[in-house]
Amino acid sequence: MLININPNNPQARLVQKVAEALRDGATIAYPTDTYYGIGCDIMNRKTISKIYRLKQRRQKKPFSFVCSDLKNISQYAKVSNYAYKTMKRLLPGPYTFVLEGSKLVPKMMLTAQKTAGIRVPDHPICLALVKRLGRPIISTSATLSGGKILSDPPAIFDALGNQIDIVIDGGPVPGRPSSVVSLVGDNPEVIRVGLGDVAIFQY
Repeated sequence: MLININPNNPQARLVQKVAEALRDGATIAYPTDTYYGIGCDIMNRKTISKIYRLKQRRQKKPFSFVCSDLKNISQYAKVSNYAYKTMKRLLPGPYTFVLEGSKLVPKMMLTAQKTAGIRVPDHPICLALVKRLGRPIISTSATLSGGKILSDPPAIFDALGNQIDIVIDGGPVPGRPSSVVSLVGDNPEVIRVGLGDVAIFQY
């Protein structure tokens, strides 16, 4: 199913429809402030396993997930004062922050070090979905098995429509990755430089 949602003012009726599908175990493709992502309800182990198969990815390499705001992050991660101030300054935005996960995060979404990659993208559609669902949604780029990243919703639907339940067309996105920064132990480490400015972490 291909659904058009207004990227600036997401229609509540359509957001509700997708959130209900997520609760029922749907997989979706959705826009972010970096790439189009593939996701599902973070609490649905069966559907997460389905996305691992779709991405041909080992389960020892967990996906990141999207929260709606800082308060939401604090439920799913251990957030120090330093981490809070840092994220408050930069989010929502094109960053993935690595933090120690809380007990609410399913074990399959944590690394061996009990960390998780967490995003709050600056995009109204995915934030509206997370708020309506009431739980985070996992986030991994929409790619073909060869690694080619798909950034056009009709192309995603044509290539993956038989493996994804809903593809949201929310218009164009930058098509570049987020910056990844670890804030574990209050020692910031830039893991990947992407769209988000990481100058404040480089001494």
